[in-house]
Amino acid sequence: MFDINFYRKFDGIKKSLDQLSKEELFNKLEGLRDKNPIIYNIETTNACNMRCQMCPRTTMMTRGIETMTKEVFSKIVEQIKPHKESDWKEWENFAKEHYGVFPDNMSENHFFLYIIPKVIQLHGYGDPLLDINIADEVKLLKEKGFYPYFSCNPANINIDKTIKMFENGLDYIKYSIESIYDEKHKEIRGLASNFTNSYKKILELLEFKKKRNYQTTIIITMLNLNRQNQLEEWQKLKEKFKGLDVYIYFKSEDQQWYRKDYHGTNSIHWSESCKHPWMSMTIKSNGEAAMCMEDYNNEIILGDVKKESLYDIWNGEKYYKFRKDHLDLTKGIKCSKQCDMSLIGELIEKTKI
Repeated sequence: MFDINFYRKFDGIKKSLDQLSKEELFNKLEGLRDKNPIIYNIETTNACNMRCQMCPRTTMMTRGIETMTKEVFSKIVEQIKPHKESDWKEWENFAKEHYGVFPDNMSENHFFLYIIPKVIQLHGYGDPLLDINIADEVKLLKEKGFYPYFSCNPANINIDKTIKMFENGLDYIKYSIESIYDEKHKEIRGLASNFTNSYKKILELLEFKKKRNYQTTIIITMLNLNRQNQLEEWQKLKEKFKGLDVYIYFKSEDQQWYRKDYHGTNSIHWSESCKHPWMSMTIKSNGEAAMCMEDYNNEIILGDVKKESLYDIWNGEKYYKFRKDHLDLTKGIKCSKQCDMSLIGELIEKTKI
């Protein structure tokens, strides 16, 4: 989830950026943001058995492996609320009018506009399928009126465990499949990865879903890694799932700043200025509130949910300074060096030229 009202209203501010000083803009942003925290994602575990070539976890993450306790997870969920239905209707109108993306669609940008704003993401730099508490966490979120969702590695599918999550109300589960050939998949995702067994398991889950009328949406993606013959493989992957009850789309690679072959994006999310300091929180597996999900080593820590309330963290001095640094383009800030998204501070500087 993120603050859909902030996101929508920020679009109005952009039209008058050339008339605002940074201080005036900061005050406007502070006035627009919800003082009640909204959670973008909860990294329930950072454990992972893959070695993905496109993931900074493989080569750059040095923090210890931890799985969030049930107590900490419950504490987080008790402090947040789902979006109001009236706010969601306004957001849907905004998505249609501003982006030309409609609810009955299936695409990368439909996923960002109609699914990401309403779900609690349960993944970060780990695979939730390795979290022994994940089924219970799904159940708790559902009972509180949220839409549980996570992305995972299909090679780690456990049929019984996944069915339990379906029964507990999991709304969306995403499987990223990078090749229809096992050796290529292992090259991209690591030796624990494969296509053949993963595909069989997904088909089995689809059969269970159909027979038992589970409402979970199974999402299939392939990351655009700019590799040779990938579009041909993408077409073959679509053929594999043709006529099946899946949501399938070709996905731009999220972060490419550390890659030698930067190849751009078709994603609205990665094309626009980052608004996360004002519209969403990320909680990591050790209970720390990090600047966002992309902070793989927890380098900018804004609080600890084991010791502080979400409200106090969200409205505290550390978050205030972080927002100022973000807008002022403070030298050395990780966001300006290790992220593909532009900062709002960059946006306002362009309007002054």
